[in-house]
This record gives sequence, structure tokens and C-alpha cells, in this order.
Amino acid sequence: MNIWIAIIGMGLITYALRLGPILLMERIEIGGTARQALRFVPTAVLSAIIFPELFMPGGTLDISLGNERLLAGLLAGVVAWRTKNVLWTIAVGMAALWLLQALG
Repeated sequence: MNIWIAIIGMGLITYALRLGPILLMERIEIGGTARQALRFVPTAVLSAIIFPELFMPGGTLDISLGNERLLAGLLAGVVAWRTKNVLWTIAVGMAALWLLQALG
């Protein structure tokens, strides 16, 4: 029983910590410069997650034609640029990665 109380309690604490800033932002007016800077946060976070996996699979820098992740990522980037469609980008990128890994 104690484990369930701990799990539920930590879930409530986590929820409160994430909800707090959201409720606080409703009451605060953000200036123009800060608003412009915040527009780049999603791109920066996504890049910080994706680029190390593309350029450093296994923890070492690999910028070669043998890097399947980099090739699939480049193809997905072209699809994203041309179609502006997230689902197509993910589908083509994953299919390319699976195909390259199967061939390699």
C-alpha cells in the first residue's frame, strides 16, 4: 500500500510542478523581445535531441555515407522542406532508416 501512496503522491507533485508555470503565465504579460525569443525554444529543443543521434550514433562522430541515421535524417529533412507535412516526414524518415539498416 505504501508504494501506491508514494507513486500517487509523486504523480501529484509532478503534475503540480508542471501546472504551476502554466497558471502563472496567464497572469504575466510577456514583452515583445521575450516573446520573440520564446518562439525559437521548440526548434532549439528538438535540434538538441535529434542532432546528436544523427551525427554521433554510438557516441562517436560519424559523418559518412555509412551512417544510416544521418542519411535517413537528411532525406526526412528534404521531405519536410518540400512537403511541410510532419506525417510524411516521419514516415519517409523511418522507412529510409529501416531500409538502410536492412541493406547495411
